[in-house]
Amino acid sequence: MLNQRKPVEQMTEAEAAEELAFLAAELSRHDMLYHGKDDPEISDADYDALKRRNDLIEERFPALIREDSPSQKVGAAPSLTFAPVVHARPMLSLDNSFSDEDARAFVAGIYRFLGRLPDGSIAFTVEPKIDGLSMSLRYENRRLVTAATRGDGTTGENVTANVRTIGMIPQRLPAEAPDVVEIRGEIYMAKSDFAALNAEMAAQGRPLYVNPRNTASGSLRQLDAKVTASRRLRFFAYAWGEMSAMPADTQLGMVETFKAWGFPVNPLMQRFFSADELLEHYHHIERERPELDYDIDGVVYKVDQLDLQARLGFRSRSPRWATAHKFPAERAFTRLKGIDIQVGRTGALTPVARLEPITVGGVVVTNATLHNEDYIRGIGNTGEPIREGRDIRIGDMVIVQRAGDVIPQIVDVVMDERPEGTEPYRFPTSCPICGSHAVRDINEKTGKVDAVRRCTGGFVCRAQAVEHLKHFVSRNAFDIEGLGSKQIEFFFESEDETLRIRTAPDIFTLERRQESSLTKLENIDGFGKVSVRKLYEAINARRSIGLHRFIYALGIRHVGETTAKLLARSYGTYEHFGAAMTEAGGFSGDAWNELNSIDGIGEVVARAIVEFYKEPRNLKVLSDLLEEVTPERAEMPVATDSPVAGKTVVFTGSLEKMTRDEAKAKAESLGAKVAGSVSKKTDIVVAGPGAGSKLDKARELGLQTMDEDEWLALIGG
Repeated sequence: MLNQRKPVEQMTEAEAAEELAFLAAELSRHDMLYHGKDDPEISDADYDALKRRNDLIEERFPALIREDSPSQKVGAAPSLTFAPVVHARPMLSLDNSFSDEDARAFVAGIYRFLGRLPDGSIAFTVEPKIDGLSMSLRYENRRLVTAATRGDGTTGENVTANVRTIGMIPQRLPAEAPDVVEIRGEIYMAKSDFAALNAEMAAQGRPLYVNPRNTASGSLRQLDAKVTASRRLRFFAYAWGEMSAMPADTQLGMVETFKAWGFPVNPLMQRFFSADELLEHYHHIERERPELDYDIDGVVYKVDQLDLQARLGFRSRSPRWATAHKFPAERAFTRLKGIDIQVGRTGALTPVARLEPITVGGVVVTNATLHNEDYIRGIGNTGEPIREGRDIRIGDMVIVQRAGDVIPQIVDVVMDERPEGTEPYRFPTSCPICGSHAVRDINEKTGKVDAVRRCTGGFVCRAQAVEHLKHFVSRNAFDIEGLGSKQIEFFFESEDETLRIRTAPDIFTLERRQESSLTKLENIDGFGKVSVRKLYEAINARRSIGLHRFIYALGIRHVGETTAKLLARSYGTYEHFGAAMTEAGGFSGDAWNELNSIDGIGEVVARAIVEFYKEPRNLKVLSDLLEEVTPERAEMPVATDSPVAGKTVVFTGSLEKMTRDEAKAKAESLGAKVAGSVSKKTDIVVAGPGAGSKLDKARELGLQTMDEDEWLALIGG
C-alpha cells in the first residue's frame, strides 16, 4: 500500500479513500484469522496500529467512512460449525489506550462529557484484560440455558455443551438471582495448565500448542465436549448482558454479586478516583504480569456508577465509559544463528532455533521453538501458507515472541534484512544421533502426512533410550531422587558394565552389580559414600510403586499421566492390565473392545498401547523390570453398600441436572466403572435427551436403561 506510511495530514481525499478501502479489507482478514480461526498472523500491537491509522483517517475525512469500516463492527462472523445465537444485547469491543497520556485523556474526557469539573468525584474500576475468549452465559429461571461466543458482536456461536464441562461455571444460580441473567466474561487456559498440556504433548512426541489463548479457543470449539473437558479451561466474570433486574448500582457491586453467585472474578480488580491511582494500579499489574497464572494484555478502566455509564452511552461499536489500556507488545528482533535438531524419546526430530541473545518481556531468550519442518518452510498444519509463505533461513533477522509468556517462538522473518546467499534450510532425513532413517508417517485414517519426522532407530538410538530413561525416573513416574538428567547420561554412557544403565531394569540391579565391581561409584567424581547410599535408598524405595505411575513410566506414546490413571482405575492390577493388552494384540475381541470402551480412551491411544505390547523387545524389558519392582493394586473408589458398586455404567445423551464430569465422578466414587461405549459387559445405561445409537444398542442387548431422574433416585441423589 503506497500511502500506508504517508502522514495522514498530508493525504489527499483520493489517497485517503484508497487506504481506507485497503484497511477495511486487511483488518477484516485479520479479524477472521483471530476470532474465527484462532490463527493470528500479526501481533496485537500491529493490529492496533492499523486500527489507529484507520481511525485517524476517518477523523480527518468523516465523509469517507465506509459501511464495512473496522470502526463500525466488532470481531468476525460466527463459525458455521456451531448453531448461531443472537445476543439479546450486543457484545461490543473496547476502545484502546496505548500510553499513560491516553489514559489521562480518557478520564478527562469522562468529566468533560458529563459537564463536571475534574474534582475526583467519579469512581473508576481497574481490572486485568484477560487474553482469552469472550463468552456470554445466559441463565433463565436460574439455570444455564445458553453459552455463546462473541462472534461478530451481534451473533455468536452456541457452545453450551462444551461450556458445561468447565467446572467453575455454575450450572444454577442461587434463589435470589433474577429470572433472566446474562453473565459475560472470558474463558482462558492457565499458564500452568498450558505448560502441563505441552509437556504431555512433548512427552508423547506430538506437536506443541502455540499459546494458551489459541489453545483455549480451539478447545472450546471442539465438536466433542469430552476434549473440552480434558483441557481444564477457566473463567473470569466481569460484565453482563440482559438482566431482568439489576442486583447492584455500580460496576464493582455487580462483580461482587457475581462472586456471591459462585462465579470466579479477578482478585486484582479495584476501584479508584483519580487518573494517578488508575495508572499506579496499571503499572502494578504490569509488574505482576509475569507472575500471574493467566495471560493478560493490558487493563480495563470503567466508570463505576451504572447511572453514569447509562448517561455516557455508546459509540458505534464501543462503550464511551470504558477503555482498554494495552501493555507494550512482547516481541523483539534478533538474528537466527543456527538450527539444532533435538531427538525426543518417541524419536521425534524437533527443530530449535539458536538466537543472538535478546530480551523479550524481561526475559533473555537464546533459543526458540520452530515446531517442525513445515513451519520452517512457511507451511501450516493443514498445508496452507503461513507468514505469506516466507521460509525461515539461518542468518535471517527474525521476530521472536514469547508465546503465552512460556515458550519463545519465531513468528516471522524480516525479508529486507535477509543476507545474500542464504539458502532454504534442509531438514535432515536421517537421525542426527544414530544415523537411522527419519520418516514422516502417514495417518492411516486421514491419509495425511504427519507433521513430525521421527527416527526409525528405536532401541538402537541413544537419544530415544536416554530420553526414555529420563522419563522413567521423572517426577510423575518413578520419581527416583538422585537420578536426574545428568546422572542418567553418565550411567548410560559408562563403558563399565557394573555402572551402565541402558534400560529401566538396570537401575534396580545397579547396587548388586556394584557389590562385585572394582570401579566403585563412590570413588567417581560427583559421587561419594553419602550420595551413593542415598541413591540406593531412593531406588529401593521405588521397588513398590503405584500402578498408574508404573504405566506412565513405560513411556507409551499418547499415554500421559491422566491416561495412565484412567487405565489403572479401569484394570485395577498390572496382571489384569498386561494380560488384557497382550490379548488385544489382534485389535479385535473382548479385550480390545473393553479397552476402547473406557471413557477417555480413543482408538489412537488404544492402538498405541497394544502396539507397545506387541513388540518383543518391550516385553523383554517389562519382564526384567517386573523381576525387580511390584506395581501396586490401584486404589479404587469403593462403596460396598452402593447399589452401583462394581457395575459398569455408560452415560449417553444430554444430562440436565449435572455435568458429564460430575456424573462420572459421582459414579466412580460409588464404586462404579464408567465406560464410553456400550457392550455386553455394560450393566446400566443412563440415557438423557438426544441419546441415539448407544441407547439402541443397550435395548438390543437387553441391558438396564434409565433416565437421569431414575439414576439419581438409584444412587440417592
